[in-house]
Order: sequence, then C-alpha cells, then structure tokens
Amino acid sequence: MLPTSRPLAAVGAAKRSRLMQIKDSRNGNAYLGAMSSLASLFDPDLLRRYDRPGPRYTSYPTAPQFSAQFQENELREVAAVTNGDPIPRPLSLYVHIPFCTSPCFYCGCNRIITRDRSRGDSYLTRLYREVCMMSTLFDRDRQVSQLHFGGGTPNFLAADQIAEVVDVLRRHFSFAAPRELDCSIELDPRFISPAEIGVLADAGFNRASLGVQDFDPVVQQAVNRIQSVEETLAIIEACRLHRFRSVNVDLIYGLPLQTREGFDRTLDITLAARPDRLAIYSYAHLPAMFRPQQRIRAEDLPSPELKLDLLRCAIERLGEAGYVYIGMDHFALPEDDLAQAQSRGDLHRNFMGYSTHAESDLVGLGVSAISHIGASFSQNPRDIGSWEQAIDQGRLPVWRGMRLDQDDLLRADVIQQLMCHGSIDFREIERRHVIDFGDYFGDALQQLLPLQADGLVELSPDGLRSTSRGRLLLRIIAMCFDRYLPAHTEAAAPRFSRTV
Repeated sequence: MLPTSRPLAAVGAAKRSRLMQIKDSRNGNAYLGAMSSLASLFDPDLLRRYDRPGPRYTSYPTAPQFSAQFQENELREVAAVTNGDPIPRPLSLYVHIPFCTSPCFYCGCNRIITRDRSRGDSYLTRLYREVCMMSTLFDRDRQVSQLHFGGGTPNFLAADQIAEVVDVLRRHFSFAAPRELDCSIELDPRFISPAEIGVLADAGFNRASLGVQDFDPVVQQAVNRIQSVEETLAIIEACRLHRFRSVNVDLIYGLPLQTREGFDRTLDITLAARPDRLAIYSYAHLPAMFRPQQRIRAEDLPSPELKLDLLRCAIERLGEAGYVYIGMDHFALPEDDLAQAQSRGDLHRNFMGYSTHAESDLVGLGVSAISHIGASFSQNPRDIGSWEQAIDQGRLPVWRGMRLDQDDLLRADVIQQLMCHGSIDFREIERRHVIDFGDYFGDALQQLLPLQADGLVELSPDGLRSTSRGRLLLRIIAMCFDRYLPAHTEAAAPRFSRTV
C-alpha cells in the first residue's frame, strides 16, 4: 500500500516533538535555520555559473594524484609507523563486493555484472587471504570501530555469506564492543528479504543504506532499475524491527525522464518512511568514462533549469520535514549521529562518505578498495584479474597510492574542516600546523575574493565561513585550497563530476 497524507501528518507531529527535544542542544536551532536559509537563498543563476567539474573531496589529495610508485613495501612501512603511535588509533574496515546481477545505467561504481553466484564464492576465498595478510600489519590492540560493506551490490552475496565475512574479520581483527561499533552495509532492496535483515542484524550490522534513486516507473525503466515501493518499504521496516541505529536512503536528481511531479511523489513516499538519513545525489553524466551511461539518451536528461528545480524541491521538502543539511548531498534527522557529530565539531569525511569516526585509519579490502593509513593513501587494482593475481602470489594487492607530505596534511585538514562544518578557523589551523594562515594561503585567499563578492563566503581575520547560499557549493570553495588542481588540463576535467 502506498503511503498517504495521514503518515505525512504524523511525520509533522513527530518532527515538532523532536525539535522540542533538541532545542537546547548545541547549534540545533542554527542547523534547522540553515536548512530554511538554503531554500530561501537558492539562486539558480549562481548555481549554474559555478556548475563545473570538481573533486568530491572524499580524500585530499584526490585519487588522480595516486602513483604506481607506491607499492606493497610502502604500505607495510606506513602501517608499522602507525603502530608506534603513543595512543593506538582505531581502525575502520571497508569491504568492497564488486558484483551486480544487472547494470543500472546511471552507475559509475566499480562493479562486475554477472548472474553467476559462484563467482561470489571464488571472490571470498581470495578476500579471506587478503584479510589475513592485511591484519598482520596492525597491532592487536588497535580496535575496529567501524565496518562498512560497499559495492557493487554487497547483498549479491547471501546473508549467511556476508555474516561469514564478518566472522572472518572478527577472527583477524580486534573489534570494539557492539555498543561502540558502527557496522553498515549498502543494500539493493530488490535482492534481499526482510528475513535476511535478521541474519545481518545477528552478524552485528546496525546501519543500512538503501539505493532507491527514484520511484517513478518511467524513470526506473530508463535507467534499468525496476524497484517497487513495497519491497523498499519492507526492508526499511525490517531494519527498524531489528533495531538498526539508522537507515539511509539514496535518491538521485537529474536522471532521464524525471519530472517535478514524479520527483515530488518520490519525496512523498520517502519522507513518509522517515529514514534517519538521506543522500540526494546529482546525476553525473560521464558516458565517456562509464560505458553503461551510453545507454542513456542525452535528449532524455532534464534541462539544467529542471535539474536545479528538482534540487530546490528536495531542499525545501527536507527542510519542512525537519532534516539537517550535513553537507554535499547528505541530510539527517537532528537526533542522528551525523547531525550530532557535526554539532560537536567532530564530523569526518572519507571514502565512505560522512562519518563519526575521525580518529581512525581506514583499511580497504577487495577490488578497487582504498586505504588511508597514517600519512598515506593506497588503492587495490580496479580490475579483478590483477587483484586475484597479486593475492595468488601472496602479495598485498597494492596498485597505487601516495605518501602525504606536510603540505598535503595541512591542506587536507583545511578542506576537511570546510567540507564537514562549512567553516575554517584560521587560528586553530595555525596552532596545529605552526603556520601563518594569511602568508601560507595567500593565493587561496585571493581566489576566494570573487566567491566573497558573490556571497558564497564570509572572510574575517580569524576565519572563513560559508554562507547559506555557499553551503551548496562547498566543493567550489574547497577547490581554492587544492594545489593540484592548477596542474589539471582541460582533457583531465572529465575525471570529476560537476559540482551541482
């Protein structure tokens, strides 16, 4: 049964109740006001003018800067250095499952299309060898505080297979107590049953992210992802039944054949379900990079004006429903851990998106997975053959990476503050890195002047703050501090999605 206006009214009452509960929390009212300001200051002309390719800053430096000169020995060296820290840093584990049973035409993820379930068994055999090799790099007193399964489609594997992977990880790494552990997984609701959610919960999973994109059947047909409202809501309900801490829903604006009316209906259904978090992504049409997107006809894409109207619609509707704007594409209920972390000032952003686990080293496992260990990044091969070959030879499957110098660490800190909190405290950066901000970032501050004139940022001797209209363009602001961008040629620009 489709949601009606009755649960939407109940949502409004629940929202008012929640707002009363959090009105005294730090910055709570400021966050809700910021959502209102985002809608009221939405400037289509300004957004169009700044709509250009740019990094998403899940890392700094970004992946195009990684080099094949960084190999297994370098990874072992940096891991050993981190083990020597006076206070052991916790670990975040990322497991990449690359398989999907059918292609979604909009997708730019690293995945393998197959209906052969036996490929999952073969993949896990090698994944377990990689887990064994990687685990030896870290002292046992370094606890795992976060685990995330991504893809592809992680639930290409059966629920009991996923539980087996978690069991293998627990045998090789020291896991934090259940109440301190975030264990999350990306799910395709078309290929998992409510009963299997119980298996995942028993394995320790307490957060889920569901791909939806759009409930409009016409749009679903155009992107080759037919997904019913009923099966999606059933999985959300199952997650709640099994006491998951949060459920996230992914939507995309800018897909072929989208209309304002259809997207409004998708938002009606989604907001009635009241997910704890929402990601509203902009579709990045890069058919030269992602072959499945060649199946999407350019003439079916929404006009730039309609695409911006869909974004405006989402912002207005989420603001009315009481969601907090976290940054980039992400929104959360005020009581959600992400909103609370942003309020405390300890929100973090990495390859898994926004996170509450700032003080941890990220260990990536599986094809294409990226690790961020100490002052380094490393990435596994993107093609499964090279990954398999390395493991069969008893090697850590390091394809490329880089060591971060002091300038990289400084700029990463600045960009992290901006992407997570929309502001930079110059004095705090000076204290942590022993620099004079104005001297060090003179060029960046000059680049910010046009953005200041357009009302995107406010500059003072003590810091920088994005305005309400600048919150939607944090990537543009962050690009002023990226020393690698000037080296990019126009030919390299398509490697990044557009900023709006």
